[in-house]
Amino acid sequence: MNFLILLAVALVISCIGFYKYVYFISLGYGFSIAGIGIALLILYPEQLTVPTILACILFIIYGCRLGGYLLVREIRSASYRSTMKREIKDGSDMKMIAKVSIWITCALLYVLEVSPVFFRLYNGGKTDVVTIVGIVIMACGIILESTADLQKSRAKKKNPNRFCDSGLYKIVRCPNYLGEVLFWTGVFVSGVTTLTGALQWVCALLGWACIVYIMFGGARRLEIRQNKNYGSDPEYQAYVQHTPILLPLIPLYSVEKYKWLIG
Repeated sequence: MNFLILLAVALVISCIGFYKYVYFISLGYGFSIAGIGIALLILYPEQLTVPTILACILFIIYGCRLGGYLLVREIRSASYRSTMKREIKDGSDMKMIAKVSIWITCALLYVLEVSPVFFRLYNGGKTDVVTIVGIVIMACGIILESTADLQKSRAKKKNPNRFCDSGLYKIVRCPNYLGEVLFWTGVFVSGVTTLTGALQWVCALLGWACIVYIMFGGARRLEIRQNKNYGSDPEYQAYVQHTPILLPLIPLYSVEKYKWLIG
């Protein structure tokens, strides 16, 4: 029943996508995660422990930071709006049944992503070392993503026409997406010792695998865009040949050819 309540929360918040299609996966995503974090605090007052309270608070921080960042960027950046208009369908030619299907699928995915923490509360799981490790990884993911966004914003203000290769961008080309992967990996880790039964494992693994897939797809989309913008720049070519695209120390420098990645 509480799973359905969380789904309802995600559905209500993400329905903003009917106003603007991209909001299903941007503002609707961020604020849905924050809303689910609040809902978990309300639904499980007696089962909450310090780590699970921290996990819920991190959901709220993560969602509000991401949603707020995307909202401010869309309002202030004409170039970002133009890019999104080119890269993501506006949904104007999409039938309502298709939009509804995407809406429900997205909301369900958001609940699956947080399901390891939900199942720990639902199962009455006790705090252990694995839970704490997961929370720490979540916090590191938020810090990494926030820092990457800030560094890129500063770099673009200094030189709008140059790619960003400073700060965390010296380590990987998509450190903000790495932060996302790290955050949701922490969520998954935090719940692994409390998952019971095939259904819970499937939900937790599916949520984690989907967001990792989406981040790699986002990295591919960014790579394609940057290749168009900076492909003739020798400095950019040197940068992409020596800097992994998403995972540090892993010599994966390009995902453009993997057309099955959609982000």
